[in-house]
Amino acid sequence: MTVDEFETIRLIDLEDFSQEDCCRQMQVARTTVQAIYASARKKLADVIVNGRQLVIEGGDIQLCGCGKNCAGRRCRSCNRSPEPIPVEGVMKIAVTFENGDVFQHFGHAEQFKLYESADGKIMSSSVVPTGSSGHEALAGFLKDRGVTDLICGGIGAGAKNALADAGIEVYGGVTGNADKAAAALLAGTLSYNPDVSCSHHDHEDGHNCGSEHSCGSSDHKCGSHPEVAGTVKLDM
Repeated sequence: MTVDEFETIRLIDLEDFSQEDCCRQMQVARTTVQAIYASARKKLADVIVNGRQLVIEGGDIQLCGCGKNCAGRRCRSCNRSPEPIPVEGVMKIAVTFENGDVFQHFGHAEQFKLYESADGKIMSSSVVPTGSSGHEALAGFLKDRGVTDLICGGIGAGAKNALADAGIEVYGGVTGNADKAAAALLAGTLSYNPDVSCSHHDHEDGHNCGSEHSCGSSDHKCGSHPEVAGTVKLDM
């Protein structure tokens, strides 16, 4: 096992880092962390199941003052937070949109604001009507337009699964101005809730995840999940 593979296991499985935190800590892209972590888990499984000897080697490491292998990157043991890392490369971001803000229920979004970016900068944007409803239909709608990342308020598990199948990264529980949210995502400073959920999918008995209540806002949380703040998300 390489030192990088060991580090992903230490951070994610032992220190309970999310994959986005691991990405910032190791200062590599989220796809790189995913690949390293998957390789490390497979090697651990081989060791456990087949009784192989585990050898960790490869690469120089630098220890910080905490005595752990954080390479001076402001680990949790140092009581400092990792510096945000801006997102690079080409991205197409969709934001559930209403009156300039992030609309608070993905399944009832009537329009998205789409942002095209390159190297961490927004190059163009446009507002497009969905013309359809339903979580699976909206996931297909975004996939057909080449969307890579979605910013939204409340979103249910079914919608998350449909978006994951479409290869779209989800940043839920976001409120406020849509333009600022997209810029924050590109800067690596977006505050969002990776565990946000909304179980009121049918919107019966007068329930509305729009202006009457906000799924994902600070004063209303659909479900019993904890409030978690993060930056760039890295779910497997």
